[in-house]
Amino acid sequence: MEKEQEQENKKKQNFRKEVRSWIVCIVATLAITLFITNFVIVNASIPSGSMENTIMTGDKLIAFRTAYLFGEPKRGDVIIFKYPDDETEWYIKRVIALPGETIEVKDGKVYINKSKKPLKEPYIKEEPVDDFGPYKVPDNGYFVMGDNRNSSNDAREWQTHYVTREEIIGKASFRYYPSPKWIK
Repeated sequence: MEKEQEQENKKKQNFRKEVRSWIVCIVATLAITLFITNFVIVNASIPSGSMENTIMTGDKLIAFRTAYLFGEPKRGDVIIFKYPDDETEWYIKRVIALPGETIEVKDGKVYINKSKKPLKEPYIKEEPVDDFGPYKVPDNGYFVMGDNRNSSNDAREWQTHYVTREEIIGKASFRYYPSPKWIK
């Protein structure tokens, strides 16, 4: 009788240990997931065609929040950021002009710091038609535009024509749906 009771107690202890180990595993997994999604990556779904043909409507991608921990955004980087005129909205655009630079768009071509040669932009969807500027980007700002220039609500149209470093959430790096592709 005592032996049976002892075996029964051992079974209960083993069961409790098993349940406890599962709970620890689940809690650890949730904690790691929360850490990664809040501090390392952003999972984004693209709602518009402003970045076509680089990123299409409905694409799902990953942006790295840590991309600019030890450096600054570069011209050509595709970034996710808080929309300056309404920070509850997040946008995705390409960095075109850096802090302190002057940007001008003439006959659809982008010129930086009054250069005679336009910026090389192999990623744009079609020849843009609008003019803009000249505009000097503030020392704490980045001028961003969509790759689909004729159909993009970007810095040319906003009340605040730039994105601050603090508003940048991450660098868009990898599209995983509908098919895997690194974002350039």
